[in-house]
Amino acid sequence: MAGEVQASAPLTAVLGRLNAVRPGSDVLMAAGVGLLVVILVVPLPTILLDFGLALSLTASILVLMTAVLMQRPLDFTSFPTVLLITTLLRLGLNIASTRLILSAGHEGPQAAGAVIAAFGGFLMAGDVVIGLIVFAILVLVNFVVITKGSGRIAEVAARFSLDAMPGKQMAIDADLSAGLIDEAGARARRKQLEEESAFFGAMDGAAKFVRGDAIAGLVITLINILGGLALGMGRAGMPLAEAARTYTLLTIGDGLVSQIPALLVSTAAGIVVTKAGVDGATDQALARELAGSPKPLALASAAAGALALLPGLPALPFLLLAGAAGAAAWARHRAQGSVEPTAAEHAAAQPETSTPVDDPAQVLRIDAVRLELGYGLLRLATGEAGQRLTEQIRALRRSLAQEFGFVLPPVRIQDNVQLPPNTYVVRLKEIEAGRAELRPTMLLVMDATGAPVQLPGERTTEPAFGLPAVWVDETLRDEAQARGYTVVDPASVLVTHLTELVRDHLAELLSFADTQKLLDELPREHQKLVSDLAAQQVGTGTIQRVLQALLAERVSIRDLPTILEGILEGAPSARGFPALLATVRMRLARQITDSLTGPKGYVPLITLSAEWERAFAEALTGPAEDRQLAMAPSKLQEFLTRLRDAFDRAAAAGEQAALLVSPHLRPHLRAVIERFRPATPVLSQAEIHPRARVRTVGSI
Repeated sequence: MAGEVQASAPLTAVLGRLNAVRPGSDVLMAAGVGLLVVILVVPLPTILLDFGLALSLTASILVLMTAVLMQRPLDFTSFPTVLLITTLLRLGLNIASTRLILSAGHEGPQAAGAVIAAFGGFLMAGDVVIGLIVFAILVLVNFVVITKGSGRIAEVAARFSLDAMPGKQMAIDADLSAGLIDEAGARARRKQLEEESAFFGAMDGAAKFVRGDAIAGLVITLINILGGLALGMGRAGMPLAEAARTYTLLTIGDGLVSQIPALLVSTAAGIVVTKAGVDGATDQALARELAGSPKPLALASAAAGALALLPGLPALPFLLLAGAAGAAAWARHRAQGSVEPTAAEHAAAQPETSTPVDDPAQVLRIDAVRLELGYGLLRLATGEAGQRLTEQIRALRRSLAQEFGFVLPPVRIQDNVQLPPNTYVVRLKEIEAGRAELRPTMLLVMDATGAPVQLPGERTTEPAFGLPAVWVDETLRDEAQARGYTVVDPASVLVTHLTELVRDHLAELLSFADTQKLLDELPREHQKLVSDLAAQQVGTGTIQRVLQALLAERVSIRDLPTILEGILEGAPSARGFPALLATVRMRLARQITDSLTGPKGYVPLITLSAEWERAFAEALTGPAEDRQLAMAPSKLQEFLTRLRDAFDRAAAAGEQAALLVSPHLRPHLRAVIERFRPATPVLSQAEIHPRARVRTVGSI
């Protein structure tokens, strides 16, 4: 037994090596194409020629049936390659049969194989004249009618497909920006568009194969007839009549056995290129469109019945067709009539469940972010500018997701004829958040320092940051850049304004559903946090409120597990929401201080003097969990004036400072400051990370 096992081990190794070197389908495909080229130069025996002709005929039938039963042209994207291979196969078999006809045609009808002899004897009925006429008709139908028409359709389809590609790509980008499709759907549609353009372009060239095949078949037939007559009479000593009959019979048989597969493949090519825009298989499309209505069938039945009554015409065929068309028309009429009452009865029986065409529920839907354009700005949503706009909006959504951990809802773009031509409006939850005017054919030039722009043009104000700017002609782009100005196209101006508006209203855009989605998409190792929060009776609404408070101060919520840990830590002991938020912000101290660190490597701070600390502390009233700030308006105005002066001095020195206050004062001061300077960060002393470098650049 051990010996058998030892002996089988080498055998297994040998079989494994043989299996490893076994050729795959790619090797067999390459070998098959190489064999077609070999046929062009190597003589074939009659048995192999018969097999090749049978293969050519069968393959052409297979191609035709595939074309008829396909649902859409892209289901047969390999058709141009198949067309080339079948054409090469027929040409190789033509050359092989020509070699046999000219070398052994004097031996009789079987000299070129049984297939050619059968076609020459059966289809031609042994009559050379009939064979010539049938062959000429097949060549005429294939070359003039089918090949020419399908080639023209392929050429026009390729041209239209390439011309329409930019518009289709922009439509995909617009649907993606509007949220109608996701990234995967956009990639699938782009891939389908690329396949469609490549397919019709390949079909335009593949149609030339069919045309060349028909010409080659005609030339080869003439060469066979003339060469056969010369060889038969000059070398074999055959009489003229016998040589003409023998070689013509073989040549026409060879031509027929080649032209019939060529005709089938040409028909398949015509079906493929004419299938564009038609859904479903060919039989389903024809049945749906030709027999879908009873009226055309009834008219066809009446016409066939009238032809049956004409003297001299056979009545039986026309009467049979008239009866069949009339029966089909009656059946379609009955089918349509039976559907309508059923639908009406169902609607009458259940009026409360019927859905009206104008559903009021659709009116109640609110767009989270909507961009309305005047008709003069519609070019920003179409053409090259539209592509740039949709790409920038998509980049905006991606950057906001990376920066704040929140995916902006889809931005809906629509026209509004009630707006002035060059005006756009940004609406957040149907409420106008900002509007401005653009000059779609001009460029916006501004100085980053806020100084006036010394260029001729239309004076205006940049909508996002309020800087003085000028709309200039596009010819002044190089001059503006040479002077160090910032040059922005209209689409970028719009997207920049949209970005700032969205940043200012991120808290409003975070809905309960968005919060729940963020919790559901947490990794599995963090799902225990959610369950523990539920055990502490901390619901999704509380989590949403915390996240909204962070976003309102432009604090990223991307590190959601840390935020949930802070909520879990502060929930049992926090007395009120401000205390809970303070605990979360302390957990995020490293992130907050890192985001406020300037290019010089430290956090610039403006501190609050002891007098103002005491004044605000004395102005707090109410219980500890719900304290309110009750300070005289004049005192608040004085504070805001000093605050503005301090931050302006810091900005003049190149510092983007934050206000540092005591932890118990931070929420109240933030509530006061956000009404006048919403972008001003307010930090408590507990939110400064121990390892963060800080520098005091001012004091109030």
